[in-house]
Amino acid sequence: MLTLLMARHGRHHTVMPSNVNYRANIWALKEENCSHVLVTTACGSLREEIQPGDLVIIDQFIDRTTKRHCTLYDGQHSSLPGVCHIPMAEPFCTKTREVLIETAKKLGLQCHSKGTVVTIEGPRFSSRAESCMFRSWGADVINMTTVPEVILAKEAGMSYASIAMATDYDCWKEHEEAVSVDKVLKTLKGNANKATSILLTAIPQIGSMEWTNTLHTLKTTVQCSVILPKQ
Repeated sequence: MLTLLMARHGRHHTVMPSNVNYRANIWALKEENCSHVLVTTACGSLREEIQPGDLVIIDQFIDRTTKRHCTLYDGQHSSLPGVCHIPMAEPFCTKTREVLIETAKKLGLQCHSKGTVVTIEGPRFSSRAESCMFRSWGADVINMTTVPEVILAKEAGMSYASIAMATDYDCWKEHEEAVSVDKVLKTLKGNANKATSILLTAIPQIGSMEWTNTLHTLKTTVQCSVILPKQ
């Protein structure tokens, strides 16, 4: 199974979340005929039970970004034709998520099988008031990259799944050190090894499975979501 590796922030993490060219990244993968997009993302935990070091296979998102291109169909000359109203009730591929969840179980890793991520614009971290608000909304983790990546992958007809790596408790929790770059990096080193082990195990399994119906459904969903201009 041919596998491509992409560093969304650049090889040395020089591109902040707001400036990542998510559309170009997804389009490049589509041009290489990628059928699946498996991503990792550092996140803060908004729940007591999701501890730093835990993994979450997220299944829903809340979009709190403010200045990102969120569609491949934006009416520009270089974009795809038409307007795409893509359904997002199930943003992440259920079948691919199940593979990741089962893989984590087999490896004995602490992994939560679902969770809602709120994606903020960044690059700053949340205020305590924001962190508490996101908890009241039902969000479980917080990051800066899932949106618009998951939306664009859906528009491109690709199976998308994400391994969220909890590094901290953001800043909502009393008597707990608030999130900082230093704290994130320290926890991320251990988490990265866990996520890598899941990917190295799951990718061959995904390659051995039958995906015709799943990919056909994704493609059909896109086709049915695009309104083309009348000629």
